[in-house]
Amino acid sequence: MRLNRFLAASGLGSRRACDALIASGAVAVNGSRVEKLATQVGPDDDVRVHGRVIRPSRSVYLLLNKPRGYVVTRSDELGRRTVYTILPPEFGALCHVGRLDRDSEGLLLLTNDGDLAQRLTHPSHEIEKEYEVGLDKAFDPAHTAKLLKGIFIEGGRGRFESLRVLAPDRVRVVLRQGIKRQIRLMFHRLGYEVERLRRIRIGSIADARIPSGSFRHLTPREVRSLRAPTAPGARETRKELRA
Repeated sequence: MRLNRFLAASGLGSRRACDALIASGAVAVNGSRVEKLATQVGPDDDVRVHGRVIRPSRSVYLLLNKPRGYVVTRSDELGRRTVYTILPPEFGALCHVGRLDRDSEGLLLLTNDGDLAQRLTHPSHEIEKEYEVGLDKAFDPAHTAKLLKGIFIEGGRGRFESLRVLAPDRVRVVLRQGIKRQIRLMFHRLGYEVERLRRIRIGSIADARIPSGSFRHLTPREVRSLRAPTAPGARETRKELRA
């Protein structure tokens, strides 16, 4: 197994991050410092990072239904509740894949698979994320075109891939971008305040049966679907979907 893959499987981050560790001279194999990225290791090799023995761990993939009022971080200097307080202690080292702000809720992935985490968060892969949005007043359909074309907000030009009206004050939107607080800021620019924001899909993963504050393991098929490259032509033209 290539050394960077071995380190990534041990929960030390993405392969790119592990390449940086190797290049820095922090990794030793069988007592010798290694700086060659192509180094191969086997199950009987002694691998250490900064002197600490490293062993691959079983890959874990969790899907959590985040409740409102929790922050997505391991610890919070303000003493707010974090999503890690929901999980059993053995999952405390998992990395969250992306974020949901404190007032948002819905699906959140957590894993120790650094490669997959990087793939799902890197802008070049444009993984779809779908949200249900509750507004403080009825949505004006005349604003749909602006939201699909894109409007400038803090962090860049934000746009939705699709928008579907579910009720006068409730819509469903799909994003491929990852601008901080993008949905709230985009609607605010058009005179709305978001009263409820719930993520209901990440890529191909959706599950409306998970109670708020609960989690489950992804199935092998779901993990494979997240690993699969985006098929040519899979990106749809932005469109309005009306209920």
